[in-house]
Amino acid sequence: MRRTASAHWRKWLSPESPCLVAVTSFAEPDPAGRKEGDKRTPNAWFALSEDRPLFVFAGLWTPWHGKRMAREEPDDHEVYGFLTTEPNSVVEPIHKKAMPVILTTEDEMTAWLTEPWEEAKKLQRPLPDEKLMIVDAPDVPE
Repeated sequence: MRRTASAHWRKWLSPESPCLVAVTSFAEPDPAGRKEGDKRTPNAWFALSEDRPLFVFAGLWTPWHGKRMAREEPDDHEVYGFLTTEPNSVVEPIHKKAMPVILTTEDEMTAWLTEPWEEAKKLQRPLPDEKLMIVDAPDVPE
């Protein structure tokens, strides 16, 4: 969700909706990384360092009643999404439109969870280039 000025998002930009989405890395499809004969587009992976320390996306959550899949009956769910922003120069060659809003300090996380939207929206900015890198794909357990 990048266009937070849209009236569609207004009700979720209240103090009841912010959440933190914990991650150690994230991926974006990388069409330029596709090799001849590949059927699938590979992912480019991003992390704070090769060690993949924990960080968070600025997220929003809400209760929702409905069907998650066509064959299911409607039910109560808790759903979330995360904020995006314009990409920094590390992400931009892979994904030209957006990147997640990444929070790395306790102060940023506290501000996201507690400040009114007029203050919290200042966090909707790209992570500085030097704080993000492309890393190998994570190991997949067998």
